[in-house]
Amino acid sequence: MPDSALGITEKDIDGKNFAFNGFANITYTLGNFSAGLRYEAYLPPLLGYDVRLEGQGLPYLWAMYNHEKFSITVGNFYEQFGNGLTFRTYEEWQLGYDNSVNGARVTYEPIKGILLKAIYGTQRFFWINWESNGRGIVKGIDGEFDFNQMVNGMHGSNFRLILGASAVSKYQIATSKFYKEPENVSNIGGRMMIGYKGLSLNAEYAWKVNDPSAVNKYIYKDGEALFVSFSYSRKGFGFSGMFKRYDNMSYKSDRNVTANALDINFLPPNTEIHTYMLTGMYPYATQPNGEIGFQLQINYTIPKKSKLGGKYGIGIMVNYSQANNIKRNPVNDTTPVGNLWWEKRTLGWKSPFFEFSDPVFWQDFSIEIDKKFNKKFSAIFHYMYQTFDIAVLQGHDGWPTIYSNIGVVDMTYKFNRNHALRWELQGMWNEGKQDSLNLDQENLGNWAAALIEYTVSPHWSISVWDQWNYGNPDEALRLHYYNFQFAYTRKATRIALAYGRQRDGVICVGGVCNYVPKSNGFRVTITSNF
Repeated sequence: MPDSALGITEKDIDGKNFAFNGFANITYTLGNFSAGLRYEAYLPPLLGYDVRLEGQGLPYLWAMYNHEKFSITVGNFYEQFGNGLTFRTYEEWQLGYDNSVNGARVTYEPIKGILLKAIYGTQRFFWINWESNGRGIVKGIDGEFDFNQMVNGMHGSNFRLILGASAVSKYQIATSKFYKEPENVSNIGGRMMIGYKGLSLNAEYAWKVNDPSAVNKYIYKDGEALFVSFSYSRKGFGFSGMFKRYDNMSYKSDRNVTANALDINFLPPNTEIHTYMLTGMYPYATQPNGEIGFQLQINYTIPKKSKLGGKYGIGIMVNYSQANNIKRNPVNDTTPVGNLWWEKRTLGWKSPFFEFSDPVFWQDFSIEIDKKFNKKFSAIFHYMYQTFDIAVLQGHDGWPTIYSNIGVVDMTYKFNRNHALRWELQGMWNEGKQDSLNLDQENLGNWAAALIEYTVSPHWSISVWDQWNYGNPDEALRLHYYNFQFAYTRKATRIALAYGRQRDGVICVGGVCNYVPKSNGFRVTITSNF
């Protein structure tokens, strides 16, 4: 719908008042055999989804035979090796992202505890067929060895050990008249998981040969990635941490693609996932050309019936995460990349492995307290301090880094078993030099948000919420983004009707992000399983 306050006119809508995203997954199983298909339609796609999704058809067709030790899949499939540093295909409906492989997959378990996998095929690229696009062929193998299952003496042991290794290669025909493009690019990785009682350590390292692409501006540097996570837990206490370092690790089956498509591997973001309106306003996007960071989290429960915990106890969570640029020392070499002697190109940079550099892409310190006061009333109190380099993470060149203090109070009152009222109050106070810019940008400055939701379980819910950009330096942009939603659920079917404004911004899932433009209108969502 047009909205003069948001600057949306009939011309902007261009007759597209209606958009539709829909899918149906159908699976058939008979003994060891199963098959399925997914019908999809984007007529046209909703705002925030890639316009190349427009159309309808059957992009996902598969059949599988599964024996006791052996399985084979032909058609489309999703798969992941380890943490995904060498290979991961998946679908994220919220982003319109799908990098499934169309080809064949084989798994084999010769003995208990050894699992071998092999994959071969081409990835989905919207509705564009492989022959007309020229994207590469992906092939790979993976092996995982669980010693607690393999070794009789380790059955039921408090000590756990899993080792794994993978090798993936893409083949894409060289087409450039100016550069020497490697047609085969390999990515090799190894991983381990060691655990003892409540302690566990998970580590994976991957190395990728030189892969000049549009993402890294066609440099001839090898890539590497390290991802480490560890955790310790006992009753009432948990501690976890993660470390990551990615250096030139974009790995796509088409070297000329830059957007969210055709990713062969996955680079975990290891930053806290925030679900509240204002804490999730500036989500983190993984930087495949180079980033180094870590995350630490402590969960502690003050015991029930203690002096401080009271009758129900108190849950406390403290989280800190940070992501920086890697240190880069430029390399000015004479690597030949073309067919003529004067066509030279650099290897990019050398980087000390554990050295952090400026800028700080992301920094997040948060505390959450979960308290149940009595049988009817409970609350969550959340505070977050965030540093967000919007110039790098969202591509807004010249914009200053955003520093935010965010507070959330989330309260629930249960009238009885079926009736409950939940409400949220949120505030975001941004620091920095935003008011010194010649601003015509939205979403800057301080924000306030509120939500109220009434639920009649198990069927009905109604909610109203608003986000108000009251601190925008431009008074004309101090707008309310109000929304109303009604939902009905019966068994496995849910119908939701919503109306309101959508601010422009970025939505991220697992470090993969899409931009969503501002809008005003109705939204109907129907989901069902049977």
